[in-house]
Amino acid sequence: MRRAYDTVAKDYAAYLPDTRAEAPLDLAMVDAFAAAVTSGGDTRVLDAGCGAGRMSRYLADRGCRVQGVDLSPSMVAMARRDHPDLAFTVGSLTELPYPDDQFAGVLLWYSIIHTPPAGQARIFAEATRVLRPAGHLLVGFQAGEGTHDVSGAYRQFGHEIELERYRYTADEIAVQLAAAGLREVCRLVRRAQGRERDDQAFLLATA
Repeated sequence: MRRAYDTVAKDYAAYLPDTRAEAPLDLAMVDAFAAAVTSGGDTRVLDAGCGAGRMSRYLADRGCRVQGVDLSPSMVAMARRDHPDLAFTVGSLTELPYPDDQFAGVLLWYSIIHTPPAGQARIFAEATRVLRPAGHLLVGFQAGEGTHDVSGAYRQFGHEIELERYRYTADEIAVQLAAAGLREVCRLVRRAQGRERDDQAFLLATA
């Protein structure tokens, strides 16, 4: 996965510079997450799997003090280039480079999708570890079952990579959240729109 995103980072940043790919309902969930975080006074948010930083910028514009982390050094380089006022670090979601209780919010925006079912528990355990008591977590992902080869999407940019994503149901992710000690606050599952292949799901939880 790291090699694939290192390969496509520059084109990814150019193709997805902001939140134009998100539907209004998607952003409404992010807005609810940002409001929940900032209402508590502690505005520190971890954008876990931040990519080129587009959601980090969106959260920062809504009053969050954002730290981004991503497995791909090239993606982090793009994030630093395009958002020089924000902080970005190279790191793994399964071993976050932060102490316990560090953040009031953790965003997992389509950053669990390349991890198979057996690895999901570790991601949510780490996200919960760095989340302070009463903090909030928002996770977004393609809803459904099975895997999808997304390598073809990058051939239009001249990249030959290997990259799969895994679909999960909202109920499956709710189980992961509960197992990590989080309480689900609300969820949204919407139907595929435009060129999307899958339904999209978003779960907001609190520690």
